[in-house]
Amino acid sequence: MRRLFPVTDPTADTHDREWGLDELADAYAYPAGDQVWLRANMVSSLDGAAQHEGRSQPLSSDMDMRIFGTLRALADAVVVGAETVRQEGYRPARARDAFAERRAAAGQGPAPAIAVVSASLELDFTLPLFTSPLVPTLVLTGAAAAPDRVSAAEKAGAEVVIAGDGVGVDPARAVRALADRGLRRLLTEGGPRLLGQFIAAGVLDELCLTVSPTLTAGDAQRIAGGPSRAVPERFALASLLEEAGFLFTRYRRT
Repeated sequence: MRRLFPVTDPTADTHDREWGLDELADAYAYPAGDQVWLRANMVSSLDGAAQHEGRSQPLSSDMDMRIFGTLRALADAVVVGAETVRQEGYRPARARDAFAERRAAAGQGPAPAIAVVSASLELDFTLPLFTSPLVPTLVLTGAAAAPDRVSAAEKAGAEVVIAGDGVGVDPARAVRALADRGLRRLLTEGGPRLLGQFIAAGVLDELCLTVSPTLTAGDAQRIAGGPSRAVPERFALASLLEEAGFLFTRYRRT
C-alpha cells in the first residue's frame, strides 16, 4: 500500500507494505465533532462497471475488503438498499476486537447498525440480518408502506423508521432520521440506485471509491444511477492510496 496524495508527512514510509488496521482507521477517520457525515464506499472497474454478474465482489481485492471492513468499523450505521441486501447476501455487522477500543472511545456500540432502505419491504425477515443482529437492524421506509410488511419487519426484531410521506424514502429525511437516533457517522454501500438518490438530494459528503484495474464490458450499472443533478457537484480529492494496481480514492464535498 502506498500513499500517493497528499503526503502530509514528508518522512512517511511510502513504499509498498501492508498497512495495519490502526493506520487505515486513522486515514479514514470521520471529521471531528458532532456533525452528521454521510460517506459512500463503492468499487468500479476501469470501464465504469459497479458490478459483474450482479455482484461487486469480482471487482474487489483483499486490500479493498480490509478498507471495507475498516469503514464499517468506524460507522454508527451502514445504510444499504434492499436490492443490494438481496443480491449481496447481507449479514449483520459484527464486533471486531481490533476496533473495540476505538469505538468505545468514540461512544459507539460494539458494531454499526445496518439500516435497510426499502419502499416495498419485500425482504426475507427470517434472515440473520433481521433475526439475530448484534445491534437491531433498522428498516427505513415511507409512511404508505404496506402495514402487513411493517408488522412482519417488527415481528422479526427490526426497527421500522418512517422517512418519507409516501411509499418511498426521502434521502434527506432518512439521514435526519438516523441522526435523530444518534447515528451521525453514516456509511452507505449502495447499491447504485440508492447512492444516486443520495447524490441527487445533495446529502452525500464523501465518496470512497476503489478503482479496480479490471475491464468488464457488458451493461453493468455505474456506481450511481437514477435522477441526475441539474448541475454536477464538484468534490475534492482528499487522499489517494495504491496497492497492486488498485486505487483507493477519497473525495469530499468542496
